[in-house]
Amino acid sequence: MPSALFSPIRLAELELANRIVVSPMCQYSADDGSATDWHLGHLSMLANSGAALVVVEATHVERHGRITHGCLGLYSDANEAALARVVAHCRRAGTAKLGIQIAHAGRKASSYRPWEGGGALKEPHDPWPTIAPSAIPFGEGWHTPRAMTGEDFVRVRNAFVEAAKRAVRIGFDSIELHYAHAYTMASFLSRLNDRDDGYGGSPEGRVRLPLEVLAAVRARVGADYVVGIRYLGDEVVAGGSRVEDAVHYGLRFAEAGADYLSISKGGRFEDARQPRIGEAVYPYTGESGYECMPTVLSDERGPFGRNVPLAAAVRRALRAAGHATPVVTSGGISTFEQAEAILAAGEADFVAAARQTLADPDWFRKIRLGLGHLVRRCQFTNYCEGLDQRHKQVTCKLWDREGLDEPGVALASDGRRRLLPPSWEPPAGYFDGRGV
Repeated sequence: MPSALFSPIRLAELELANRIVVSPMCQYSADDGSATDWHLGHLSMLANSGAALVVVEATHVERHGRITHGCLGLYSDANEAALARVVAHCRRAGTAKLGIQIAHAGRKASSYRPWEGGGALKEPHDPWPTIAPSAIPFGEGWHTPRAMTGEDFVRVRNAFVEAAKRAVRIGFDSIELHYAHAYTMASFLSRLNDRDDGYGGSPEGRVRLPLEVLAAVRARVGADYVVGIRYLGDEVVAGGSRVEDAVHYGLRFAEAGADYLSISKGGRFEDARQPRIGEAVYPYTGESGYECMPTVLSDERGPFGRNVPLAAAVRRALRAAGHATPVVTSGGISTFEQAEAILAAGEADFVAAARQTLADPDWFRKIRLGLGHLVRRCQFTNYCEGLDQRHKQVTCKLWDREGLDEPGVALASDGRRRLLPPSWEPPAGYFDGRGV
């Protein structure tokens, strides 16, 4: 029987060779929002991974909506030129289609010393405003986000449109709108969004701005260009949105012309641990964050496929309503058998992997060649997430101490870790379309 995982599929006018997606992974290696030489190596390796679609990490649509200095941005000519160089390099290196996730992160709460006049996260050129749909206090010693105004709506919507325009000009094959986790659009979709101006308070009010952004981006890029959405199947916070909300939003996004829906889970600010003085609050320290990136210490089920039922529920509702919109699932997917079973059961149309792909960018190629025993398996201890939490360059513990003294090995800024895994090529006699 033919493999479902390695069967082709079409997204709008985009032909994809298989059902494998590399999820976006923030790496904190940009320079004032611009891609660097490190991105050349990292993303070209993913382009050569055997995945059908590689989605570049959350890329911010305006400087004020950026999490840290090391996050990618697409709000300036310099950002655009740097990413164009990376995309051109990836085209030469591999066969994967390239998508980019564009995002706005207005709600960057931080703790602070009152005599500092507000957080230690400020950069000289960036006032780091904290905005959100609603001005929900975080507690004593924390910044309270300012409730967004109509002017903010226009500015953020236009920023998404301009970033989308740049993405098309660069040559990306698709755009993914980031409506998940602790990002601005996710906060609009939350049941905790209690605005009374038509942009909150009810399911239709909460989805209004995300739909307006989708419509504006669609108008800019055209009907045939692939625009997907990543959003939450469950916020996993008290009073937050649940799967029934995700189903409703999924139907609305499909009706509005989204080309695919990628379902995630948790990763919210509301239950985050209070940070130390001068540090940013990190939205993956509470239960919602744990469910977003569960570890081997979870429970008897472990971290494997915990999000799949959410994607399956959205997909069932879409099909029942007559929508063929493909659904992407992710979260603890690391083996062929697991991915194949998800697709065979009709729980999703694509499987996406981040941590396993960080551990071994070549795992798809190895599986395709029947060399699954050579795959470097993610141990799901979240070593990578620990680096992410401190906004350090993200690596994998399975390889980041290997060959540190080898010539040409790129090292993290502290010199303690290598930034790219050792390269791999098939043994003699194995052919995967890239060489023998």
